[in-house]
Amino acid sequence: MDIVPPPARVRKDFLSILDLSHAELGQLLDSAAAMKAERALGTRAPTAGALAGMHVALLFEKPSLRTRSTFEVAIRELGGDTLHLPAEFAEGQREPLEDVARNLERWVRALVIRTYSQSKAATLASAAPRLHVINALSDEEHPCQALADVLTLRERLGSLRGRTLAYIGDGNNVATSLAQAAVMLGMVVHVGSPENYSLPPDVVEGIAAVTPPGAGLKLFTDPVEAVAGVDAVYTDVWTSMGQERESDKRRRIFAEYQVNADLMGFASPQAIFMHCLPAHRGEEVSAEVFESPSSVVFDQAENRLHTQKALLRHLLA
Repeated sequence: MDIVPPPARVRKDFLSILDLSHAELGQLLDSAAAMKAERALGTRAPTAGALAGMHVALLFEKPSLRTRSTFEVAIRELGGDTLHLPAEFAEGQREPLEDVARNLERWVRALVIRTYSQSKAATLASAAPRLHVINALSDEEHPCQALADVLTLRERLGSLRGRTLAYIGDGNNVATSLAQAAVMLGMVVHVGSPENYSLPPDVVEGIAAVTPPGAGLKLFTDPVEAVAGVDAVYTDVWTSMGQERESDKRRRIFAEYQVNADLMGFASPQAIFMHCLPAHRGEEVSAEVFESPSSVVFDQAENRLHTQKALLRHLLA
């Protein structure tokens, strides 16, 4: 089996999808697809020793099933070792984040951080020139999830140029990174959200700056208009971690944005359903749609492993 070479390294960190060029994004997905196919080879896989002798630290302020599990497995399947750091080190109170980073860069090659503020990841990255920092989720962006999402889209739809994806719900971190990646790959992205809950203006401007010909971002307040004829429908929870006090208010505001059989009926007959998980059946998605043959949510979860292996190899190997 041919080995797909890793993309040429441009930056030492991965804090945002926008840290990748259009070509790098495509090459990273090619590498992930190859590593997925080779996983059955186990220790005989061409990349089994890509991180041999390297240590990667995990610093998680927020709870995690998919992100922690897939990064741990990815690091080990590439021959590396993990170091688990207590969550309080991300608070910056016991000692400044800059000092945490400058210590870590002398022991480990990379830091995977799942945190509340994007600025924390940026601070750690800028303080330590030898430490590769990976954003495993912040309140502003979720680029590792987006990599898995667009790999899943490519597996199901083939070439993404000219295809249309609808994201229905809160214009949150998942929506931001998803829209960035999908547009960079040539898709038209519809975001359907209530007023005042769409993508922030600076995110829209950033996406416009990387939009190739034929792709684009369109914002809607009507969920039916947003999903009309699309190839894929994506949603996420209405209340993200840290917003729990807004739960009741958000349920009222987002009630008409539930992805159910009626709403999916306005999409293409072959449209797939996507969700980053965990899902709240009966809120942002009906159980009927979540469990339907069109649902690819667990393919997305599986692909977190393969895209993160490709990302680690891209940054470190």
